[in-house]
Amino acid sequence: MTPPDARPRHLRPLVAGAALTILALTAIAAWVAVASQPGGDSHSLQMSARVMGHDRPAAPEPATSPARTPLPQPLAGKVVAVDPGHNGGNASHPAEINRSVNIGNGRKACDTAGAETADGYTESAYNLDVGLRLRRLLNEMGAKVVMTRTTDTGVGPCINKRAQIGNRSHAEAAISIHADGGPTSGRGFHVIYPAVIPGLTDDIATASKQLALAVRAAYQQGTHMPRANYVGHNGLDRRGDLGGLNLSDVPKVFIETGNMNNPSDAAHLERASFRQRAAKGIASGIERYLTG
Repeated sequence: MTPPDARPRHLRPLVAGAALTILALTAIAAWVAVASQPGGDSHSLQMSARVMGHDRPAAPEPATSPARTPLPQPLAGKVVAVDPGHNGGNASHPAEINRSVNIGNGRKACDTAGAETADGYTESAYNLDVGLRLRRLLNEMGAKVVMTRTTDTGVGPCINKRAQIGNRSHAEAAISIHADGGPTSGRGFHVIYPAVIPGLTDDIATASKQLALAVRAAYQQGTHMPRANYVGHNGLDRRGDLGGLNLSDVPKVFIETGNMNNPSDAAHLERASFRQRAAKGIASGIERYLTG
């Protein structure tokens, strides 16, 4: 066979042209074969195009993503004061928490240590856990939340200071979270609202009762905890001896979410899943009050 470089010069361009034509036809055939297959991949198409001298990738399919629906914020612009009762260091600082403070119509101790279950789960730890869960839920609804405490290692603040925190924040609603230390035979929760005291609570008493009614309904619906059978009436209690209510200038209630001394109630209060439901129930009640 005659070597390629031994061919006459006038035949070399013809041979080279024929070779290029064959190469192009081969590339076109390969491109058509790939393109005609169902689901032919774009990489193969791009390679075929480059063989033919067209270094242009196939156009990618437009990326699509589902539209994200913003979460509703029914409490946008609202301020809520959340007061987890007691504190983890109270019991070890008796001189500080036993100090007498003014409650508007008398004097009381600055604070107390709170209750605890038979297993040693303290009310202060419980109150803070529910309070922080409540803050998160209210924040998601758009509310600004002001806390009286965010740790369980301190002392106080005193009951008069707790009221002042809510007042300074100009909260539209305030709630103090507790778990009662009632008789072991007593079950259930109750919501405490302020009695009418001229010059103290007469400007917030009506609104506070409306808040109490909303929280009572939503908390029971969300937790299925029964209304207290040992205190108050039908899950409500009106009191005029609590400094946190007497000194409040904003609508405020206390909720005793269950009885830590009762074995059935304590079993619920010790479970994180229940504490989440408790926080959701309270948040729902506050939302009903503020939007109703």
